[in-house]
Amino acid sequence: MKIQSVFASLIANIVLYGRSTWQIVASRLSPKKGIEDILNYRYISDKLATSGQPTAAELELISQAGYKTILNLAPPTASNALPEEQAIATSLGMDYINIPVVWDNPTLEDFTRFCDVMKAHKDRPIFVHCAMNMRVSAFVCLYRHLMMGVSASEAYATMATVWRPNPTWQKFIETAIASY
Repeated sequence: MKIQSVFASLIANIVLYGRSTWQIVASRLSPKKGIEDILNYRYISDKLATSGQPTAAELELISQAGYKTILNLAPPTASNALPEEQAIATSLGMDYINIPVVWDNPTLEDFTRFCDVMKAHKDRPIFVHCAMNMRVSAFVCLYRHLMMGVSASEAYATMATVWRPNPTWQKFIETAIASY
């Protein structure tokens, strides 16, 4: 049974990362018309949007769209990280915050920090991203459900447009819901 579980996890990661790599390549090769063309972009509300890692040019689109804060949940070592992202964001007049959530080990402390940032910036348009919008979609799902009162099914449905959480992230989501 254990071998089947390991094999299933291995296959799931191959599918996930293979799809992720293709999405990154396709996004970078596509001509950009607007903010909606950013990798895995999702409009949540007038004050919240999410995506995968934006490029320097896409950060400019985000600024032009009126976002005042960039919140990055990917570690600076993510494969598609933009090394000068903070400098670019601040040069465009946006605040920049990084909460480096480790992909294989999301924590309640990470989520609490995320909630604190979201609450502190609730009156300003905030753009939240990570490498692929997977970490972010899970955190935003939880935030919308636990802090904003959005139904679990509605919050989860938005996340499901980006991905279906793997076992690590599903366990994290369940733990967060039980803890709050």
